[in-house]
Amino acid sequence: MNEVMNEAITLVNNGETEKGLDLLGQIQPTLHDEEKYMLADHYFGWGMVDKAEEIIEELHFLYPEETHISLFLAEIYLDLDKEEEAITLLNTVEPFDEDYPQALLLLADLYQMQGLPEVSEQKLKEAKILLPEESIIDFALGELYFHQAKYQKAITFFESVMKNRSTVSGIHIGQRLAECLSVTGSFEEAMTYYQQAVDEQTDLNTLFGYGVTAYQGGFYVTAIKQLTDLKDLDPHFTSLYLYLAKSYEQEGLLKESLDTVREGIKVDEFNKELYLYGGKTAIKNGLKDEAEQFLRESVALDPGHVEAALTLTNLFLQEERYDDVIDVISEIMKYGEEDPGFHWNLARAYHQKEQYTQALNHYQLAYNFFKDGRDFLEEYGYFLMEDGQRKDAKEVFERLNTLDPSNVEISEILLQLEDEF
Repeated sequence: MNEVMNEAITLVNNGETEKGLDLLGQIQPTLHDEEKYMLADHYFGWGMVDKAEEIIEELHFLYPEETHISLFLAEIYLDLDKEEEAITLLNTVEPFDEDYPQALLLLADLYQMQGLPEVSEQKLKEAKILLPEESIIDFALGELYFHQAKYQKAITFFESVMKNRSTVSGIHIGQRLAECLSVTGSFEEAMTYYQQAVDEQTDLNTLFGYGVTAYQGGFYVTAIKQLTDLKDLDPHFTSLYLYLAKSYEQEGLLKESLDTVREGIKVDEFNKELYLYGGKTAIKNGLKDEAEQFLRESVALDPGHVEAALTLTNLFLQEERYDDVIDVISEIMKYGEEDPGFHWNLARAYHQKEQYTQALNHYQLAYNFFKDGRDFLEEYGYFLMEDGQRKDAKEVFERLNTLDPSNVEISEILLQLEDEF
């Protein structure tokens, strides 16, 4: 290599960037073509893609038959988002050329970027036929299927890559395999790969994936360890708190579960799911005031959050706060939110307030959805009897008897009602 060029490159690599680049600018016209190619490679590596493009376009003009120059220029175009220019250039590479598989790989990348995964897959399969043992092609196919959510197909190719290497282009293959296996429900196998990935590199997303997979697979102690490690590394990784709290609950550690929710809310005060789960956990801890606070926050953040609203109004029903049930649901329904559970809870509240017309209206609205629910039918039937609508009550109990013929109490009520008609 030209000694001055070597000196200039060393200056840039050692942080004396301006001095080194000035020197390279001075000597560039004096370099022979091979040195210019090397210089372009350095420019590209330093992120000075425009400078690399200028040199390689000149060399491509001089040596259009040199496919390694064409491929380098295509990579530069790819980096500069000049996709059409790159595709045109790569399509000039002939199938008999030794660089043809590399051209196919680059074309696959480009077509995937353009939203043409089928064409990308076709190019990769062609490359696979030419180089059946090449790990990079297996990796590319694995990545293609991974990003298409075709996880079972991706697993096959990632497993093939793992036989030869653990990382490609900075991507840990074990982590990719773990993600694919987790999504397809192979939690225990996924955990093996997650453990390998964690042992080789401490990555926040890997820890999170490991923890969630362990939770989904029922390995709650492992989930707690991984998610706690993640929290120690980055307490602002907000997604961890819900799964960590759930894992503690599964281990019967209700206090730790609630404490985790409290921690999470301090980090992410707009997480409606965490407030909902906090409400449920607070109830299990016997802290109904805190539960109400959490659930009200969840509903305030999202008035359409049906589960939070139902949990809150169920709490009010237990505490015989019937006006609060009516107020909360009525307010939510102003936003156009509808749910059969709202009508059932309103029916219960109005029933307890002895507002029977309102109660009947909401029971009727809930009936179409809950007509196969034994608890609802039994409650509705008794309400109708209490309200004096015994013929309607008989129809409800008949339906309930069909669903639960072994229920002696219901059979006796039916006999009693049949005697009246």
